[in-house]
Amino acid sequence: MNNTLKAVLSISLCFVLGSSGGLITINEIPGWYATLQKPTFNPPNWLFGPVWTALYIMMGVAFYLVWRNPPSAARKKALSAFLVQFALNCAWTPVFFAMHQLGAALVVIVLMWLAILRTIFLFAPFSKTASWLLVPYISWVSFATLLNAAIWWLNQ
Repeated sequence: MNNTLKAVLSISLCFVLGSSGGLITINEIPGWYATLQKPTFNPPNWLFGPVWTALYIMMGVAFYLVWRNPPSAARKKALSAFLVQFALNCAWTPVFFAMHQLGAALVVIVLMWLAILRTIFLFAPFSKTASWLLVPYISWVSFATLLNAAIWWLNQ
């Protein structure tokens, strides 16, 4: 597979699969989510879409920058770590919004944060740029973890 196709697939799949969680939130944000107690630092709902759009694009570029390297055990480990954190990312939305399991979602997001950190370190030998592209992502997930914890605490 050539690098152009790898780039298109990486970015497209991250964006499409990542954004698909938005389908779950369409009814939940004005419904169930609106009824929850939220901390004062809760951002406006409109902010989440643009932030996640940018993050999914950066994640796709990061994945591509590692995938384009020659196959090796280390590359396979790095890409596998990415897929684990991405699966956790995709799992968080249904756990939080569809199942309304605030505590379980907190566990998922903490595991996601750890998996992102591992991915950052495993990507670094292949591409410093790929590693740095994941820093805004782990920063946002750090904030989202705090937000998830606060919402869980306020709604016990």
